[in-house]
Amino acid sequence: MKKINYGLIVSDFDGTLIDDNQQILPEVRTAIENYIACGGIFAVCTGRMTCCILPRVRELGLKGLVVAYQGTVIADIESGNVIKNGGISSDGIAEICRNIKELGQPVNVYSGDDLYTDIPKDNEYLQKYERIVGIDAQYVDGDIAEFVLKKDLFCQKVAILIAHNEQEAVFKELQRRLGDKYDVTCSAKVLIEVSPLGDNKGAAVKYLADKFGIPIEKTVAVGDNLNDLSMIKVAGVGVAVGNATQALIDEADFVSVSNNEGAIAQVIEKFGFKK
Repeated sequence: MKKINYGLIVSDFDGTLIDDNQQILPEVRTAIENYIACGGIFAVCTGRMTCCILPRVRELGLKGLVVAYQGTVIADIESGNVIKNGGISSDGIAEICRNIKELGQPVNVYSGDDLYTDIPKDNEYLQKYERIVGIDAQYVDGDIAEFVLKKDLFCQKVAILIAHNEQEAVFKELQRRLGDKYDVTCSAKVLIEVSPLGDNKGAAVKYLADKFGIPIEKTVAVGDNLNDLSMIKVAGVGVAVGNATQALIDEADFVSVSNNEGAIAQVIEKFGFKK
């Protein structure tokens, strides 16, 4: 049996662990199984909703903890019980929604296992998003900020499903408006997300390291987009997959092959075991 080197490897899901067809490559699955069998701890840390990531990590046969909602929620995989449940009050969510609407953008609001949107249900981009994450959005007809306040929703994040050519300008403007109060980030080429300040993936990696008694310098974090920046900076080794955004690559300690080439298998082989 191989000896473990880095005892905790934390991976983003979309664009990192799975390929562009939403599949877990056989070599990645085998590498994870071998790493765990030798005593390593492998965890997924994603921006997805808790209810959307649980079936996928169970499919992998993972046990222990999974991190959802950019680090805001941590849940037990087998039971589904939520161990940590952060979020933003309805007043804060309404403030975020109003700022997004002032920029002429649609809004997705996430509260627990519920997704609310003011994007019409026949929108093809919303339908594609629903298929990918595996959940049906609930359409809000009218002012979504008022809807949030009326229902007094406690929410984990707000997201914009946006055209790629508009993303950078809107992202920078939201950072200017909200960045001192909330975490504004990008998780894909067509998504901008706003979540609780400091309740990010970096904080989640620290939590997991403490929980499992692993020194932070013996952790590895792997990702592909700006929402992964906090965790690759806090981990002992920060890895950007080959398909990552340049901003993440610039901060990484190591750049792996792409998600379509089995990035996580390469990372496990390079850092998971003592040579």
